[in-house]
Amino acid sequence: MKKYSPITTFEQHLEKRYGQLGDEKRMAFEAKAKSFAIGELIKEERRLSKMTQEQLALKTGTKKSFISRIENGKSDIQLSTLYRILELGLGKKISLRIE
Repeated sequence: MKKYSPITTFEQHLEKRYGQLGDEKRMAFEAKAKSFAIGELIKEERRLSKMTQEQLALKTGTKKSFISRIENGKSDIQLSTLYRILELGLGKKISLRIE
């Protein structure tokens, strides 16, 4: 008879791999995860707007390579740049919530 290991939650997996919330390694992971999520959001909104990365870059005064890095979670983004891309470039409205 096979023995199965107990099921772990996603939070338990994160704690095992990256440490507790507040640990340096965990904070770095959380920051990268949020950066990736923002990039995916921008990519999806750009595609829904039927724009290329180059068109968005021209509209927002950035470079295509910068838009690509953001969409791939490879670049930190300042709030002012996020505003410029989403509101000016894609015509979306930003709403910020702190919990």
